[in-house]
Amino acid sequence: MNPAARVQAAIELLDQVVDAARAGGAAADTLIQRYFQTRRYAGSKDRRAVRELVYRGIRASAEAPISGRAAILALSDPALDALFDGSPHGPVRIADGEGGSLPSGSAVPQWLAERLDPVVTPDEWSALLDRAPLDLRVNRLKGGREGALAALPEAIATPLSPLGIRLPDGFRVEELEAWRSGLVEVQDEGSQLLALACDASADMLVLDLCAGAGGKTLALGAEMGDRGKLIAADIDRGRLGRMQPRLSRAGLHIVEARLLDPKRERATLRDLEGRADVVLVDAPCSGTGTWRRNPELRWRLTADRLDRLVRAQADLLDLAAELVRPGGLLVYAVCSLLAEEGRGQAANFGLRSSLVADVPAMEAGREAGTGRILTPGHDGTDGFFVARWRAPC
Repeated sequence: MNPAARVQAAIELLDQVVDAARAGGAAADTLIQRYFQTRRYAGSKDRRAVRELVYRGIRASAEAPISGRAAILALSDPALDALFDGSPHGPVRIADGEGGSLPSGSAVPQWLAERLDPVVTPDEWSALLDRAPLDLRVNRLKGGREGALAALPEAIATPLSPLGIRLPDGFRVEELEAWRSGLVEVQDEGSQLLALACDASADMLVLDLCAGAGGKTLALGAEMGDRGKLIAADIDRGRLGRMQPRLSRAGLHIVEARLLDPKRERATLRDLEGRADVVLVDAPCSGTGTWRRNPELRWRLTADRLDRLVRAQADLLDLAAELVRPGGLLVYAVCSLLAEEGRGQAANFGLRSSLVADVPAMEAGREAGTGRILTPGHDGTDGFFVARWRAPC
């Protein structure tokens, strides 16, 4: 592909990303992968260049642009504008007066700015779109961090998590023997800290209520030393199914995957009522803390969807509270930087629950009501809010 053809490919992909954001379709990464599956003529350099241009267009606009062409023109890059030359595989020439809506100059859509947690001040906003580092968690069941660093000379220790190591961007983790053997697992340093905040240990009964594909389940199981019982529950059969190969690689045998029927979760979890030592609610959320990885999420979120998420989070907290044994812990986490999903959600739960706030003993992050908040700008992690409560004895 010549440079003009790469720009046209990026425009076509951005059109798909914009449409998918409006309709709740596939993520940008998935669309890019599908696009090139039918264009075998594109080499690795072409794919990389197009992908980078697509994400450059996404990051530049806090609000969804009217089209992919507008997104590229809004970059106001003379070198790119020169490639709108009308060549056979390139974009048509720029018409007089044509141009995309200029980027807002902010990483945050205007309607969300006032809903961010107060600690996330505008001087941090640009960091919300920085490239996320490639972090790995060392699996205690297979070894320690020093051994992992020795096996991976390219890696460095992360500054906050005692289990974290960091590799250069673009490293092919799946080709590493340390990954194949289960010594390391891809996990952002912030997620590692959230799992550690659960204080899970051997012989406990632990429930990961929104387990997804099992990232935090794996971390909890390692902290338990593969002793006790760890239940990974979720409403998504496909995501739970993707957990099993990861469990096998990690050497975890105590995990029970439990598929939940939406609206009937209590019935499926009734045997755990008042018995769990730890319940982790890693709740569905806006994902505002993960814009570094998925910047098009800014275009997908609506006020109605946010309201539904906040209600679902409250329901999950109420359900989880019924499952914790006297003296046990309920841990709530969201990869969100919005006050209503974080400190506000925790405050409302505290008002209606008999559980007692137990602020995580976490050096990272900052105080946010009765919880802690980690941000890309302050901590270099994905954005997370975490709070926990202890059930009275």
